[in-house]
Formats: sequence, C-alpha cells, structure tokens
Amino acid sequence: MEKLALKDFLKYRFISNLKLGQDGSCVFALHECDEENNSYRNNLYMLKDGECRPLTQSGKDGQFQFIDPVTLLFISHREASKDEEEKTSFYKISLDGGEAIKAFDVPFVVASFECISKDVYLLAVRYDKDYSYGDDCRIKEERLKRKKEDEDYEVFTKIPFYFNGAGFVSNTIIRLYLYDASVDELTAITSDEINVSSYRLNKEKNEVLFVANEDLKKTTDKNSIQVYSFENKSTSVLLPEKEYQISDAFYFNDHILFIGNCEWKHGRNENERFFLLDDQGNISLFYDNEMSLWGSVGSDCRYGGGIFMKADQNILYYISTVNEDSVIMSLNADKQCKEVVHISGSVDCFDVCDGKLMFVGMKDGKLQEVYEYQDAQVIQKTCLNEDVLKNKYVSDYEEVRFVNDGIDFVGWVLKPVDYDPNKTYPAILDIHGGPKTAYGKVFYHEMQVWANLGYFVFFTNPRGSDGRDNEFMDIFGKYGTIDYDDLMKFTDAVLEKYPAIDKARLGVTGGSYGGFMTNWIISHTNRFACAATQRSISNWISFYGTSDIGHTFASDQIHGNIFDSYEKLWEHSPLKYAKNIQTPTLFIHSDQDYRCPLEQGLQLYTAMVDLGIEARFVLFHGENHELSRSGKPKHRVRRLEEITAWMEKYLK
Repeated sequence: MEKLALKDFLKYRFISNLKLGQDGSCVFALHECDEENNSYRNNLYMLKDGECRPLTQSGKDGQFQFIDPVTLLFISHREASKDEEEKTSFYKISLDGGEAIKAFDVPFVVASFECISKDVYLLAVRYDKDYSYGDDCRIKEERLKRKKEDEDYEVFTKIPFYFNGAGFVSNTIIRLYLYDASVDELTAITSDEINVSSYRLNKEKNEVLFVANEDLKKTTDKNSIQVYSFENKSTSVLLPEKEYQISDAFYFNDHILFIGNCEWKHGRNENERFFLLDDQGNISLFYDNEMSLWGSVGSDCRYGGGIFMKADQNILYYISTVNEDSVIMSLNADKQCKEVVHISGSVDCFDVCDGKLMFVGMKDGKLQEVYEYQDAQVIQKTCLNEDVLKNKYVSDYEEVRFVNDGIDFVGWVLKPVDYDPNKTYPAILDIHGGPKTAYGKVFYHEMQVWANLGYFVFFTNPRGSDGRDNEFMDIFGKYGTIDYDDLMKFTDAVLEKYPAIDKARLGVTGGSYGGFMTNWIISHTNRFACAATQRSISNWISFYGTSDIGHTFASDQIHGNIFDSYEKLWEHSPLKYAKNIQTPTLFIHSDQDYRCPLEQGLQLYTAMVDLGIEARFVLFHGENHELSRSGKPKHRVRRLEEITAWMEKYLK
C-alpha cells in the first residue's frame, strides 16, 4: 500500500451546485486543481442513465440553470475582459450535445440568477453605488474613468467596510434586476437603498419573495420580507425590518415560511427557528428547532457550494448537523420534522424535484461523490474520486469517548501508517474553526497526510461546537474556559488510551476559532512541544474594529465591549497571557483575511519574538480567510508544507 502524499490533493475532484432536470438528468459543477496556472478548472458535468460526462471543457464555467428540459444557461469566464469593466457573460448549451453558444452579456457582476420565462431572467447583481453603470454607455464611460482615477483610494462611509472574500464593500449591495434578452433590456426591481440577502420565485414565476435590509451606515441584524410582482411591477413589504433576524423565506403551503430569530437566549449563533407569516401579517412559531440548519462538518476537500435548503411538494428539505454528521431533514405542513438521509459523513449540497432526491456527499471517509436517495437507500452514482485514493493508506477513525463536567463527548484518533504498538509516535491535536462547526468521520487531507508521515492525529468537538443543542453551543463569555477544559480532558483521554504516543512530542494546530484556541493553549500550558496557529484571534479589543464581523461578533461572543467592559475582552485575549508562552509557534495568515485580520497574528508574533520565544510567520499575499479550503492550489500546498515542516522540526 502506498503512502498518501501531500500533493495528492492536487488530483482530487470537487463537486458542487448539483441540480436536477425535468428529463431525469443531473447536472453539477466539477472543480479540479490547475497547478501550472495556480487556479482551478471549473466545468459542468451531466449524469444521466448511469453515464457521467462533461458538458463543457473551457475550465471557466460556473453557475447554471435549466431554461428548458434540454438546455442550460450558464455563466462563463472564458472571455478575457478588462479588470475595471463590470460584465458577466452567459452561454447556452444543449444536454443532447454540441458546443456552448454565447447567449448575451450583462453589464454587471451577476452573483446568481433564475429563469422566469423564455428570454426573461431574474438577476442578483453586485451593485456598486459609486461605479456600477448598467447599460447606459455615457455613464459607463464616466464612471470607468472615475474608478480608474480612484483605484489608489478607499473611502469608508459605513461598517463593515470590507468583507472576507469580497474585498472593500463600502457602497456595494446585492440588487435584483430583470433582464429581457429578446430586447437586451435591464430593469431594476429593488432600490439601491436595500441589500438583498436571499430570494425565491413562486411556483407560477410571477413574483419573487426576497429578504433584505436597509443599506445603512451601521448594518443592523434585522431584516424585512418583501415581494415583487412582475405583473403589477410593484413591491409590497410583508414584514418590516423591525424585530426579526431572517436568513431565508419560502413559499410554503399557501403561506410564507421564514427562518430566523427575534430573541436570543444563546447569542447570535443560536440555531434558527421556523416561523409562519400569513396573509394578514401575523407571525406564529411553526417549529421550535433546536438543531442547526446547515452542514457544518469541516473538511479541506470541498470547493464551491450548492443548495442546502429547498421546498418541494409542500415539504421543506434542509441540511442539518446532527452530532458529527451532516444530514438531510424534512419539515412538512403538519409540523412533522424527520431525518430523510443520514450518512456517516457529510451531505454537502442536494436537489429535490417531485420527490426525487440526489446529493453530493462525503460518505464513509471517502472524497466527494454524487449519490441518489431512493427507496430509503443511498446509491452512489459517480466514481469521480475512486482512483486517487486506491491503494493509498487512509487511516480509519477510532473513537475516544470521555466525560467532562458530566457531559459525554466523542473524539477521533487517526493512527499512523505502519502502526506498531511497541514503538512511540508523535501526535497532533487539530482544532476546528467556528466555534460553531464540527469535526466528523469525513476525509480531511491534512490529517491523513500527517498520519502517513507517522503521526497520531486526534480531534474532537468541544463545547461551542455544532451538532448538538443550543445549550451545548453556548460558550459566549466563556471562550478559553470550558472549551479549553474539554480539549485538555480529551488530550488526557487520548494519551491514556494510546500509550504509544510520546507525551513529550505533542503538537497543536487550528484555524480561525481553532487558531484562537491554539493561541490560548500555548499561553496557558506548556504540554505541547510546538504549535501552528492559523488565521487566528489574539486580541478581542482590536478585533472589534478590524474584523468584518468584529463590531457585532466580539461583544456577542465575549460579552464585553470597548466602551464600558473592555476588561472582559482583554480577559479572553491570548495576547494578555503572552508572557506565559514557551511553545515554538508557527503563524499562518493571509493579507486579505478580513474575518481574522492580519494584525491579529502579527500582535502575538511580535510579542513572542520580543520575549525571545521561537516563532515563524508565513504571510500569503492575495489570499483570504479561506486559504486552506479554497486558496490557490500552490498556496494550499505551501501552507501544508510549512505546517508539516514545523511539526517535523519539533516533534521528530
């Protein structure tokens, strides 16, 4: 059996955006690493009658929709365009074969779209109030000139002023437009005073339901629900932007079903509930949900998104995290909620149409494949990643159960390749981000690489994680306390169960919240011989004013603010305890990470070097908070090489 190599991830194939057609076909996007160009090839594939074949081959094709049973309309970046010019190119292709044909261009950056009727489309566009120009050529020329002149400047008028993965967004919103391709006409249907966060067409496609919030200097956490009638060309506000935080809304059993909260016992990360909004504007709690409404089981082997919630035949299907698995749930008009698909691993996206359900999943420790759920059976429909792991050592997940503060926990251990119980081995504790995400028995490339290099790797879901109820998730105001205790108790349990682990050769790593916990651990214990902290938080006081979510997240999570309780923020900041650190530490950060900004890593790194503690800082230019998951292929390789070399230096 061969060892899994660090660069093997360049051969993995990532699946996203799966959709079902009326003729029984299934179309999805396939993403592959292009190491030579340090990018990704993105093509569309079709699965039908047991055959999986590519529809496009340009490597630059993205979002798509069925516009009739045998035709796709999709966005493509195969045409080179000037960086300063806003434009999105659309192509059509037949599922029966043939080349893609250029359909039309839209003078905006289109975030998503839906087909309404022949040649008429609903577009969600990124609209910049300063520079977006639509199809007015005179304004286009004027604004392009001004944009070029202003490229060395950024002017902020509101918060957040930037957003991770989107850059500086001071005057950028999502705005809905109608586009009639037959006459090349664009019509705005939402104003430039609101920002649209989600939208849904009704069954007849004569109106669109959307969730939005006012574009203010300080964005609120409240949303409105509005509807636009294509026939009357008018907008009605169904629920004003006053009380509820709303993430999505659906047409459901002759009512509006929306997902959100109005009061939070457990902070802003509290799992959302289902509410009904009737024709009179009355709101009632439809289902008092206690579990998450998304799939949060982590992996570094995904790229792209897809459907995670959809109504079909008066049943709402959605992905939820249950313990260590991401599953598909259903909620019907009788308020009956049940589990539909539960695999050992993660459902990453799905589609359902007239009861037929297919999904992209990471099942039984394997990489992504497409599956069909039929007659209570899960059937694998593709073998896109079977060969890459064939005859490679992939460590099995061994459970470690432990109890802390009367709570039952489970964690997992990956044994090293060629494990011999008579030998001793180094080990790495890996901590997930979030904190409201989860680890599970899902293929994780970095962990498997370390197991193939002779390490034990161990990981768990401490309090604050997803997959259990709100009470378990609630660590607000407790960061670095009960979660730290859980991780140390888990480490003790692993060392007790696996005496082959050398207690003097333990490493620790994690990113985002996992980076915060890595910083906290090295400033509160010296039991780890080295650490690698990634996209981390070290100072909640400065985080408040520099993170894209800082002005709400810091006070919510830590229960302190800079105005009258900054001591609370400082109490939970690893930087406060920097004098305690003795652990050699590697810092990984990206200069376009606006979630956990660069300054967070620099502050603790500076303190360590100033105190004479061994440290190394690796900065990635042009990357953001998603470096380990969707960064450029060469950067992802370099990141893992840096962490691995650091562990090798201090643990072997």
